[in-house]
Amino acid sequence: MSKRSGILEFAVLGLLRESPMHGYELRKRLNTSLGVFRAFSYGSLYPCLKTLVALGWLVEEPAVDADPLAAPLAGRRAKIVYRLTAAGKEHFEELLAHSGPDAWEDEHFAARFAFFGQTSKDVRMRVLEGRRSRLEERLEKMRASLARTRERLDDYTLELQRHGMESVEREVRWLNELIETERAGRTQSPPGERDDNDNNQENGGRPEARGTA
Repeated sequence: MSKRSGILEFAVLGLLRESPMHGYELRKRLNTSLGVFRAFSYGSLYPCLKTLVALGWLVEEPAVDADPLAAPLAGRRAKIVYRLTAAGKEHFEELLAHSGPDAWEDEHFAARFAFFGQTSKDVRMRVLEGRRSRLEERLEKMRASLARTRERLDDYTLELQRHGMESVEREVRWLNELIETERAGRTQSPPGERDDNDNNQENGGRPEARGTA
């Protein structure tokens, strides 16, 4: 199994754990909720679904609202709904519990983070800390590379290198906030809302008026 197809299977199982869906609904959810899958098409999704059905992790069922006579009359196939089996749920929970290096990589991390609401706190912490460690290593290498090659780069290439470093630095700061929030407990607001809530409390619970730029 390729790394990319493994990520797709993980995401499909996670979405179907929420509720049964047909192929078009799944594709739409992958495209809108999980941006990492925007490049996927029906050509990638349906072989994945067939594989999961063959493994016993999904079952195919006729759509509840499907008219059994409509498809033959219209010359179309009846709409199929995919539902997660008990074995599929168990397998997905095993995948959720995994927090090794694969979970820290760019595409894996995006998919894993999308299902953090279904993931235990200790696993979330290991994935977040692993991702931060991986990015800090990447940042150190980028800085060392830039220091060695700075004199040989033109202004545009140098600016591109700086932009890449700033992007990694921003994600590290974001991860630091997430880790701090996880340690404090998820009863408090997400990192981006914390300052607003503090300001509201200082103003007697009323939102602080903001000026327009």
